[in-house]
Amino acid sequence: MTTPNWDGSYTMSRPAAWDIGRPQAAFVRLAEKGLLGGRLLDCGCGTGEQALLVASHGGEVMGIDVSSHAIERARDKASERDLAVRFEVADALRLAELGLMFDTVIDCGVFHIFEDEDRVRYVASLASVLRDGGYCYLMCFSDRQPGSYGPRRVSQEELRAAFRQGWRITSIEADTFELNQSWLGIASAQAWLAVIQRVTQD
Repeated sequence: MTTPNWDGSYTMSRPAAWDIGRPQAAFVRLAEKGLLGGRLLDCGCGTGEQALLVASHGGEVMGIDVSSHAIERARDKASERDLAVRFEVADALRLAELGLMFDTVIDCGVFHIFEDEDRVRYVASLASVLRDGGYCYLMCFSDRQPGSYGPRRVSQEELRAAFRQGWRITSIEADTFELNQSWLGIASAQAWLAVIQRVTQD
């Protein structure tokens, strides 16, 4: 598998398809319901919109991304908006190296980038930083999306299989990713929004 050039995604003349300059509506709804609380990790935060949303609601937030360019932009946004968010360059497959535990983790468009082997590593990485009883809110590309362009499609069955051991899936609901129309000429794509609880003993 060829490793994507994530830094390159943030240095082009136009924003990446997922970099819409605002938080995804699904996470706005979660924040408004008070579900994104405690110490929160935004895993694969990009330029920080979801993390900044949580901070604007008073949350204690850390955002990580493998792209240094994305993190630089996220830090600039935090400064411009006078919001306290810690943004760090880090690998989603090696979250234990952060040396921190979180009450909540959000994943907006990360799970679906991984092939099967790295998907297993990613779920284990999430487990290493989410406390027992904590929640992961995960939005990924859905197999309901027609065509083949874009990220790998994910089925509900794949999500349930990936989070089978040490997790409890509370819900998987149909949702949509808002997109930067300058790339695909469309405003949204089909997604799954999964609510998944960490349970070390069931």
